[in-house]
Amino acid sequence: MTATVPLKDLARVVRSKNAGPYEITFDVMFTDPAVYAHVRDSGVLTRAAVARLYAAAEGDVRTCQFFEPALAFKFTLVRHGSQGRQGSVGERDTFGAQQHGPLLDVLVPVPPPAPGEEGTR
Repeated sequence: MTATVPLKDLARVVRSKNAGPYEITFDVMFTDPAVYAHVRDSGVLTRAAVARLYAAAEGDVRTCQFFEPALAFKFTLVRHGSQGRQGSVGERDTFGAQQHGPLLDVLVPVPPPAPGEEGTR
């Protein structure tokens, strides 16, 4: 069995925010380029994985990309709810600031030790 670590232990920032009346955008940011590359290459953050995590259709994941200049993974998701827009009946989070929670516990294979760190973990 491969050892895993929650995404919240690898990322510096995990957040969600309003992206207009119909969408919420999510950011996962890293400070270490090697950790960023490891998470990117692990295959755990994909359009299909995000759709499953948020019980959404893959088509509701508008953008889904790793953005190397910011050492970030970003995606935008269509708002859920009875009307599918900000402030509508059934909207639980008009600012979209509380929707990142499920990302925190996404399991990522443990990164290999950095050169010179072998045996220190």
